[in-house]
Amino acid sequence: MSGKKLIINADDFGVSSSVNRAVIKGWTEGILTSASLMVTGEAFDEAVALARENPALQVGLHLTLVQGRAALKHKGFPSLTDQQDNFPEDPVFAGMRMFFLKPLQKQLEREIEAQIVRFLETGLQFSHIDGHVNIHMHPTVFDILCRLMPKYGISSFRLSRERLGPELSISTTRTPGKAVDAFIFRSLAKRCQPELQRRRISFAAEVKGLLSSGRITEKYLLKALENLQDGTTEIYLHPSESDSPDLPGYRQKDELEALLSQNVRDMIRSKGIQLCNYRDEVKDV
Repeated sequence: MSGKKLIINADDFGVSSSVNRAVIKGWTEGILTSASLMVTGEAFDEAVALARENPALQVGLHLTLVQGRAALKHKGFPSLTDQQDNFPEDPVFAGMRMFFLKPLQKQLEREIEAQIVRFLETGLQFSHIDGHVNIHMHPTVFDILCRLMPKYGISSFRLSRERLGPELSISTTRTPGKAVDAFIFRSLAKRCQPELQRRRISFAAEVKGLLSSGRITEKYLLKALENLQDGTTEIYLHPSESDSPDLPGYRQKDELEALLSQNVRDMIRSKGIQLCNYRDEVKDV
């Protein structure tokens, strides 16, 4: 038996009905093993109902602190949100504010805890935590999570890092940008990993989807499976039944088709790769 395990995760569960339907289809008919729930998404209630109907689908929290709505109202100046309770759209701008504006950090901790509590109130089993545009890796956010994860019994974390060489062997598009992203997240992961290990919080050896976000097609996935390293790898996608105009360049329908692909299923089986989730529960292909 190969020593390769693979988590296939769908992000943005709860953002829309189109995404929700794709997540459930990927789970019931494809290779999806888990999903990450946006507790402030417009279709949150529907996502929770669907998750309850599919209890073997493991669901984690997709922490949202940029490009979305807050769980709480944040008053005063400065504020995490605008007057309509929306976070900034630009992740770099949002990250700089979180790091340098110290008055925001109390708001930030309250908001993060509120999103964790909202998830727990659903009664769903809490699988793992990650973040929209990987905001959970931000130093200020991560330090807050280090205090909150033990408090709420969160034992799995997406440690976002991806090897540049294998990625470029699959796709050379956006090479300079991928090199920068790989360096940034390798540095962030180096900071996070000892703290996760000290708290006995589990994480995958590698996370793919970081450098080709929204473009995990069947062709891409087949090549990625060829380069899979030993240990546990997570590949995250953003499947939907229709491409969102809010995500230019994302191929969400193609990502759903990749999850349903018989060719992908056959390769997973032929290489002895074990599909699993963050709880190490195995899914048959």
